[in-house]
Amino acid sequence: MILFPAIDLKDGQCVRLKLGEMTQATVFNDDPAAQARAFEVQGFEYLHVVDLNGAFAGKPVNAPAVEAILAAIKIPTQLGGGIRDLATIEIWLRKGIRRVILGTAAVRSPNLVREACRWFPGRVAVGIDARGGKVAVEGWAETSELSAIELAKRFEDAGVAAIVYTDIDRDGVLKGLNLPATADLARATSIPVIASGGLAGIDDVKALLRPEYSALEGAITGRALYDGRLDARAALALIKGA
Repeated sequence: MILFPAIDLKDGQCVRLKLGEMTQATVFNDDPAAQARAFEVQGFEYLHVVDLNGAFAGKPVNAPAVEAILAAIKIPTQLGGGIRDLATIEIWLRKGIRRVILGTAAVRSPNLVREACRWFPGRVAVGIDARGGKVAVEGWAETSELSAIELAKRFEDAGVAAIVYTDIDRDGVLKGLNLPATADLARATSIPVIASGGLAGIDDVKALLRPEYSALEGAITGRALYDGRLDARAALALIKGA
């Protein structure tokens, strides 16, 4: 099980949103590269980065901050937000991103996901962000009629490396991961699933290690890590000892 620390980028700073609202952003660090180094030093083995401005703009906006992060660390990094075409995917992978995450593009341009998986096997993930069980797009500003499981099944044979499943109703409010819904998604598809949204502390990490959630590839942690509710050393030790 992989615990992914999150760096969400807004205007070049590390922030955490509340319920996906850009107006509800708390700045935790104005130096994303330093934050990435801190996570690496703490022992994390994989970094999760989102270009929040890019998700709304439909194109990369925080590229300088992402490039600074890549220059500062050696651990692999996955990136989402504003990645809507094959050229952008190729650029990020050449710059050193290990895995790109396609969210809006997965709904609007499913053929792009398939093509990207063919060109870059093992390096394309799909981000499924759901509000009330329905998939949200355009930086969570719009909700579709598509369910998370329906979207996942569309890519069952595409070669997608992972699905990052975010429960928007829990994101940034420390209510705890929605593990039952995430596990339902994992059971409905053969694609590895990563839980995101609401991880509140060590109890969530303990829950992730229960047998009924063993199918999950891992989970993303943000606000709990930044505000000290989750002790990185304790969480990583727990995972290592499982």
